Amino acid sequence: MAENLKKLAQSESFLSLQDKVCFWANDYQTNSCDQNLNCCIELIEQVAKVQAQLFAILTATAQEGGHNEGVETIKSRLLPLLQTSFSSLGVGKIIQTEIRPIQDFQLRSKNRQSSLDQEQQQSDGDSFIESQPTQVQDDLTESGKNLEGTKNGSAISLLAAEEEINQLKKQLKSLQAQEDARHKTSENRRAEISRTDRRPSGKRNSERPQDVVSNYEKHLKNLKDEIAVLSAEKSGLQASHRQTRSRSPSPGPRGPRGPRGRRRSRSHSRSHSRSHSRSHSHSNSHSNSRSNSPCTTVAKIRSPSPNRSKMSSVARKAALLSRFSDAYSQARLDAQCLLRRCIDRAETVQRIIYIATVEAFHIAKMAFRHFKIRVRKMLTPSHVGSNDFETAVSDYIVCHLDLYDSQSSVNDVIRAMNVNPKISFPPEVDFCLLTDFIQEICCIAFAMQSLEPPLDIAFGADGEVFNEAKYRRSYDSDFTAPLVFYHVWPALMENDCVIMKGEAVTKRGAFWTTVRPVMRCRSRSLSPICPRSRFGISTVSRSRSPSPIRCTFARY
Repeated sequence: MAENLKKLAQSESFLSLQDKVCFWANDYQTNSCDQNLNCCIELIEQVAKVQAQLFAILTATAQEGGHNEGVETIKSRLLPLLQTSFSSLGVGKIIQTEIRPIQDFQLRSKNRQSSLDQEQQQSDGDSFIESQPTQVQDDLTESGKNLEGTKNGSAISLLAAEEEINQLKKQLKSLQAQEDARHKTSENRRAEISRTDRRPSGKRNSERPQDVVSNYEKHLKNLKDEIAVLSAEKSGLQASHRQTRSRSPSPGPRGPRGPRGRRRSRSHSRSHSRSHSRSHSHSNSHSNSRSNSPCTTVAKIRSPSPNRSKMSSVARKAALLSRFSDAYSQARLDAQCLLRRCIDRAETVQRIIYIATVEAFHIAKMAFRHFKIRVRKMLTPSHVGSNDFETAVSDYIVCHLDLYDSQSSVNDVIRAMNVNPKISFPPEVDFCLLTDFIQEICCIAFAMQSLEPPLDIAFGADGEVFNEAKYRRSYDSDFTAPLVFYHVWPALMENDCVIMKGEAVTKRGAFWTTVRPVMRCRSRSLSPICPRSRFGISTVSRSRSPSPIRCTFARY
């Protein structure tokens, strides 16, 4: 191939091709048409000779490359050129003569590739056949291991079953021995009973009817007490109904205190009749009946229905939570309206209501403890040796929650508020304005102590870290302040879980700037009747004496 290439490089036709093209280009304008055509044909003939030599060199080069080399180059570059560039017959003959070796080379390469593929498939099949026995052997060993493990597991389970059978046999023997001993003891008891039956048993026969009669008498006494309570309730309701029907409306304009005084007179008559009937029916068990002062105001009196004990704890809890929520949303706002007529500062009003709520819970819990002690003393003689004594005490308390002396608790709360240094204000204002609110909170707190577990309010102190789990900030708070300035409403807790969130006011730096030395507060004497004007402002000056400084933290 190298010799042919050297001959082509030194051939006259290849060397004179460039010179002829240059001469033709220079003489093209002066030559005639025939002369130009002759020049062009001469160049084509010379180029054809060069191409024939190049194809010979191409064939030799492809043969030197072997079966696989140069195939892609010929396919991608030479074949498209041959299809588009040469259309004349003479050139076609030359191409056919030169292309045949290339086609033979392509055919040989295809045959070679197919033979290589067949050899590869055959080698793969031989390797699979060789690896199949080893795979079968591995499967056999694995199945043998599984069989051995199953055998060991079955042996272990068999041993466990045998051990369990032995234990059951031992238990059966012990039970048989116990049964034999029981039969022997029963036979001995029968023999003793038969011996004792021969003795006179008049005394024993006389004791049994006495026990039955005493039980019937206790049951009859309880029924009579319930009947007396219900009859007193009925008579009180009938009397109040007759009074309301006999009372005619006045033609003139009524004063602002008319409806409130009328409601208080009705509640006073009802409470008086109920307390009188209960003191009559429970004279043996209750030594002190409820006091009925002229200023007694009962916010919500619940009838002592016998079905009260049957009410589930969940239903009572839901009702009390609803009452507590109503007290926050309605009764608290009413109390604020009353106090705002006398006090300008909203902070002082909210502090007064919060302290009243805390004191009411504290006093109600103390009253519940004393009430439970009295119930225990009363029920002890009739439940001696019984296992359900605590259940009986709880049922009695739930059934007789209306025996709670709420007015006495209201008086105690007002006394505690009078000596609290945080809410000292001018003497023209009296805490008797909050009697209805305090009485409602006391009744709610007293009833919450009868739940299982009881509900209580969370401890709160000014300056404590704000807890989002217990309180929500009021609308006028600084939402970036970390400390509580003062509390608006306490949080309701069940053990350590928050049932209802309270409300607190947070202000950054306000707690330290408003701290002032604690002054001695002036105690307020509490009279049964609170003289007030239209808005609860006292028109009669009352004597006040200095009292010692008390701890300002909330009591629980």
